Amino acid sequence: MKLRRLLAVAYKEALQILRDPRSLAIALLMPLMQMALLGYGVSLDIKHVPMCVLDQENSQLSRQWVAGLDAGGWFDVKRRPADNLALRTDIDRGRCSVAVVVPTDFSRRLAQSGRVSVQAVFDATDVNTTNIATGYLQADVAQFNARWQADQAAARGAAPMRPPVDLEPATWFNETLDSRNFIIPGVVAIILALVGAQLTSLTISREWERGTMEQLIATPVTPLEIMLGKLVPYFCVGFVDAVACLGIAVLWFGVPLRGSIWTLFVATGLFSVVVLGIGYLISVRVRSQLGASQIALLITMLPTTLLSGYTFPIDQMPRAIQAITYLVYPRYYVTLLRAIFLKGSSVADLWLPLLALSAFALAIGAMASRAFHKRLD
Repeated sequence: MKLRRLLAVAYKEALQILRDPRSLAIALLMPLMQMALLGYGVSLDIKHVPMCVLDQENSQLSRQWVAGLDAGGWFDVKRRPADNLALRTDIDRGRCSVAVVVPTDFSRRLAQSGRVSVQAVFDATDVNTTNIATGYLQADVAQFNARWQADQAAARGAAPMRPPVDLEPATWFNETLDSRNFIIPGVVAIILALVGAQLTSLTISREWERGTMEQLIATPVTPLEIMLGKLVPYFCVGFVDAVACLGIAVLWFGVPLRGSIWTLFVATGLFSVVVLGIGYLISVRVRSQLGASQIALLITMLPTTLLSGYTFPIDQMPRAIQAITYLVYPRYYVTLLRAIFLKGSSVADLWLPLLALSAFALAIGAMASRAFHKRLD
């Protein structure tokens, strides 16, 4: 392998990138569009859940409690039905996701025994919203209980009563529970996988469609030099995209970067090698640019979004699917991104996903180096 020939192929590929508006659009505009759309459009936070309240007592205390639910920002009291039938109708017609029924003896029970039951009805057609709204409602009830006990203790001149269950929650790594900190690192993986594979899937197929493959085969350049020469420019473009996306994640979306940036660059480099190698393999096997780009989209987008842990927690998947995810390379990069960003993990903590990603890079690189042959059949 000679460096001069490799650089000549790389220079030729760089010129094709600059002269191809479609490649430039994929390389420059797509990452920015995806960061904006996915960064703002995808959120696991549930706020302003529509609520219906049936206040059967309608006393000052019950209204105070309902006002606390409405003021927290988690729920919006949209309707106040007059009876149970109207309440059921509102839930059936989707007017509210949560319904609360305050009993007629709400104040009396609190004054006499200090305990009262409040019924909550959830529209469980959206399980995610139901689970999160349940936690929000429990938090509101706990806050009200704490205020009530403190007021009663102060009025009676006694020490505040301890609740039967002393809950002390602790949140690590994402203290604000902002889903954006969880989502944005995964968005970076999706962008790199999609852009890298899309661009490199057109390298060899473009030569076939333009009729320049015969000229390339006639040159003394070796297959390895052709592969490296075509992939090096895209590796540089991908790294620029990665730095831009990571910068947007930290500076614009405010995702904390607690780990080493060099570990992040190493992981990104390994992932880029895997993605570019897959795109190059597709380009060698499929001589149509349209077909190659579609296959690249299928191979990169679906595993990255569905089986990497970006969208759905892997530990919540069936065991058979969990076993399959070990063969999905984005799983390891998403794990690395979240650990480096949120946990500040070191190389010693991340050696296993780094080793797995390195194995993928070596395997795909070896396959890509053997894929192209200088013949026209």
